[in-house]
Amino acid sequence: MSDPTPHVVAELSKHGWCAYDSFISSALTQALREEACSHESAEGFRAAGVGSGALHRHDRELRGDDVLWLEEKGSTNAQRDCLTRFEDLRLALNRELQLGLFEFECHFARYAVGSAYGRHLDQFAEHGSRVLSCVLYLNEAWLPADEGELRLYLPDRQVDIAPLGSRLVCFFSARFEHEVLPPRRRRLSLTGWFRRRS
Repeated sequence: MSDPTPHVVAELSKHGWCAYDSFISSALTQALREEACSHESAEGFRAAGVGSGALHRHDRELRGDDVLWLEEKGSTNAQRDCLTRFEDLRLALNRELQLGLFEFECHFARYAVGSAYGRHLDQFAEHGSRVLSCVLYLNEAWLPADEGELRLYLPDRQVDIAPLGSRLVCFFSARFEHEVLPPRRRRLSLTGWFRRRS
C-alpha cells in the first residue's frame, strides 16, 4: 500500500480539501468497524452535541449522530495503528505547510438511518484551535443508493462525497462549511481534528 501522505498534503496545499481512497488498509478498516460495532451493543455511544463550553448543547434537529471518543489509555492495536497514520500526516503537514499542529482528537461517529448533521463549520466561535477536519469512513460495501454523503461547500460549487470504507476526507476547519446528508443505512466513521494550541 503506497504512502498517502504526500498526495493529501499536496491537495490540501492546493485546494484546502482532499478526498483520498485507501488511507488505511481494508483489514484495518474492518477491525475499526468491528470495534465501533462492539461498543454499539454495549451502549458506549452518546448523543453528540454542538458548541463548546457554556455554549454546548444537544440539538438532534441539527446534529443527529452519536459519538464515542477515543482515548490513548485503553486504546486497541487497531486504534493505535490508525492513529500512527494520522501522526505521520500531522508531521508532514507541519513540515510542508508550517501549520503548527500539536495533537489529533477523534471519535467514532454513528449515524442511524435518516439522521443528519446540518450545514456548519467545525471551528468553534469562542476559539480557533481546530485547524484541519478529518473523516475516515469505516463502512462496508457502501452503494450510491445508501446516500449519506458528506456535502462540502466550496467557494464556487458544492461536492458530495460518498462515505466509502477506508476513504479519508480532510479540509480546513474554518474555511469550508459542510453537512452530512441522511443515510439509508447505518453510517460509521472515525472523525477528528488536528489542533493548534489555543
